[in-house]
Amino acid sequence: MGNRRVVGHRPDPFLDGSPERLELPPESLRAFGYRIVDMLVDHQEGLASKPVTGHASRADFAELLDQPLPDGPSDPLEVLAELERDVLRHTMYVNHPRFFAFIPGPGNMVSALGDALASGFNVIVSLWLEAAGPTAIEEVITQWLASVCGLPKTGGGILVSGGSVANLTGLAVARHVMLDDRLDGAVVYCSDQAHASLRKALQLLGFNSEQVRVIPTDTHYRLQARQLEDALIKDRELGRRPFCIIANAGTTNTGAVDPLLEIAGLCAAYNLWFHVDGAYGAAAALSPRGQTELCGLDQADSIALDPHKWLFQPFECGCILLRDRDLLPRTFSARHDYMQDGAASDVNLCDYGIQLTRGFRALKLWLSLKIFGLGAFRAAIEHGLAMAKFTENLLHAHDSFELVTPANLGIVSFRYQAAGLSAEALDRVNLAIVEACIEDGFAFVSSTRLRDRDVLRICSINPRTSEADIRSTLDRLADFGDQLLASTDERV
Repeated sequence: MGNRRVVGHRPDPFLDGSPERLELPPESLRAFGYRIVDMLVDHQEGLASKPVTGHASRADFAELLDQPLPDGPSDPLEVLAELERDVLRHTMYVNHPRFFAFIPGPGNMVSALGDALASGFNVIVSLWLEAAGPTAIEEVITQWLASVCGLPKTGGGILVSGGSVANLTGLAVARHVMLDDRLDGAVVYCSDQAHASLRKALQLLGFNSEQVRVIPTDTHYRLQARQLEDALIKDRELGRRPFCIIANAGTTNTGAVDPLLEIAGLCAAYNLWFHVDGAYGAAAALSPRGQTELCGLDQADSIALDPHKWLFQPFECGCILLRDRDLLPRTFSARHDYMQDGAASDVNLCDYGIQLTRGFRALKLWLSLKIFGLGAFRAAIEHGLAMAKFTENLLHAHDSFELVTPANLGIVSFRYQAAGLSAEALDRVNLAIVEACIEDGFAFVSSTRLRDRDVLRICSINPRTSEADIRSTLDRLADFGDQLLASTDERV
């Protein structure tokens, strides 16, 4: 599309401007902004025809890394051209319809422009005094999300950077409410499929490895309620203090959902905090099928949820929801003498989490929900679930693959197979297929380990992914596997 609004000779971008004031003249600033919008629209419209992976080595960036710090100004449009040429094309496009690795971040351009507005107005959402309107929008957004998860009217929360900080925040509230911040003898329970951010969070909160009980999962990679109850009974008999159970609502590995209703019953019976890591899967509660799979989510005391995953927001946009939102300021409120002018306000979101400086994350989600409507998001989630089921069906019929786990909340895991290969040789081939994907660029799937075996996995939550994208990706993966076998001596 190009910069259609700039015609003829390009004037000096700083003519009549004041670089020392960090300002561009209005016309130069408009041209800069128009060019950025053109870049975004061009990127979205041409994305499906681009390689998914922007593979490059550190050596490829030697010239860029060696640039001296510029002392004088540069032409803004030339800087954008350098960015486009040397930086942005060397990235994986996680919003690409054939990016199936990890948990994709499909994003949407309305929200991206919302981020630009939030940055341009330079909003800080810490004190009501500074940002009454943005604070109100964040309250609305978190109450909407709480209602999606089935929490009562007292529910709500705050927006954070992502699931890692959401889990940290929720567990900090649990520690404060259930233990009065005394850690001696305290025990928390999770499954062997718990996200790594939970281990980090517990470590940061002062818990050592002996205070974390990892419960083995069943054949469907779900936490086993009976083993969980046996473990907490034993800990109580030994004089320890069980205080929290962490459940998964959509694991990253397989999309598995723990038996939330059973775990909620255990928490009620033994007076334990019920934290649900739904960073990936909780948003599926918007859809009828997701709501069924997430039965019991509404019983949680705290829920981590990432809008930058299955609510299609640009990074960063995470959320921690509490059954009782007032527990956040009870845990995090701190006195700041230098902020006493705004201290009397009803809601100062800096007292609801660990951040004092907080950007206006809610704007992008609010804009996209208002513009597209909740029904569009529901349909997009349903599409992701349908694409995973379509993938599962193709794998059943494909001679080159073995289905490892069926479609769970948009995730399918599988394994390239060939007669005459040992399990270890198949591990090497499957990992090599991922490397071939990266080099090829047509699509990208990631690997993981399940029951000590390397497997491939597809996460199909991008609403712009088609059946043709899935079919062509699987065929390409099979070709990679066949080529690898033909070029190596893996058979035993």
